[in-house]
Amino acid sequence: MNEQPAFTLTGAPAPLILTAVHDGSTVRDELTGRFALSKQERLYEEDPHTASWARLREPHVVGHYSRFEVDLNRSRERAVYLEPADAWGLTVWQERPDAAMIERSLASYDDFYREVGQFLERVVERYGSFVLYDIHSYNHRREDNDRQPADPEANPVVNVGTGNMNRKKWAPVVDTFLTTMRKGATLDGKPLDVRENVKFDGGHFNLWIHDRFPDVSCVLSVEFKKVFMDEHTNVLDQAVLQDLQGALSSTFDPVLAARQRVQQGQSS
Repeated sequence: MNEQPAFTLTGAPAPLILTAVHDGSTVRDELTGRFALSKQERLYEEDPHTASWARLREPHVVGHYSRFEVDLNRSRERAVYLEPADAWGLTVWQERPDAAMIERSLASYDDFYREVGQFLERVVERYGSFVLYDIHSYNHRREDNDRQPADPEANPVVNVGTGNMNRKKWAPVVDTFLTTMRKGATLDGKPLDVRENVKFDGGHFNLWIHDRFPDVSCVLSVEFKKVFMDEHTNVLDQAVLQDLQGALSSTFDPVLAARQRVQQGQSS
């Protein structure tokens, strides 16, 4: 059996947490030969290199298992892709995992939500509230478009999902993040195209945190368009990645200051 953990949580409680739950590509040994999809085909729908953003500061959480084994950003009943409808029309399995295999994958899912939930409880006890960057990436050169770039009007370089939050309350944090990111780097000589809820508004992890920690949690689901890599070959453009890392890092202090203002306003 593969002994790599499904995820790692690194660092002590702090009011800003970074996560990259789709970074991983590992699958347990008992599942390897059952996939209809090759490792490269699975990698295309995973979020490689997103851990490099999450690791810019502690605490951070990084997923190591492939979303094709268990998707930490879906509800438990949808976390294992069994039918093509679960996975963008893809046939995931040539030999479907049996019930015991599925339960072993879901045990990792349960461990993740239990450990992260307990950690966030400690954060709230110590700091009163928190901001969490839920970091992902997305494809924009699909085969059905001859690998041409998708319409930039509908595909921002950075999509910030803010679903299921009290947007009015957390406006200082959200607006500070958007403004700071736009100024944090340039791409093709232009400020970063950073917009809110254009492509995605957040997944299950986002919703779960806001539901479990109402009024004290602000989750920003940060989706980077894969302009920093060739999404078909996984070849990395290190310079673009570093520019985007710098842009994200530039938000840390301003966002923490905005969180403090929100918290003080609530308590005053």
